[in-house]
Amino acid sequence: MGAPIVAIVGRPNVGKSTIFNRMAGERIAIVEDMPGVTRDRLYASAEWLNYDFRMIDTGGIEIGDAPFLAEIRGQVELALDEADVIVMVVSGREGLTEADEVVAKMLYKTDKPVVLAVNKVDNPEMRNDIYDFYA
Repeated sequence: MGAPIVAIVGRPNVGKSTIFNRMAGERIAIVEDMPGVTRDRLYASAEWLNYDFRMIDTGGIEIGDAPFLAEIRGQVELALDEADVIVMVVSGREGLTEADEVVAKMLYKTDKPVVLAVNKVDNPEMRNDIYDFYA
């Protein structure tokens, strides 16, 4: 059996690719403020606390029916099938959104362990903004 696989998922612009690059130790994923930049799955090896694992960066899951949104969702579903663990990234700046809830419902169906990562909570004053995510 190979290294465990961790899929990083969430809606657009919550910081998935930035986290992926940081864990990989190099800039593999393109990081832009524009949604839809990451569409395919990106893979990299990483190590954390002496554990080796593989990561998958995915495109942002959006609500809508544009053709490229269906393609991104299909790529995310493939990543979820491959993953042993899923990290759902959300933005503390924007709070819990309808799109976050759609992603969470998608992840409940996988029956895989899910870790929630509240990103973009950059200072102590923002800590109180995380409690909505317990939902």
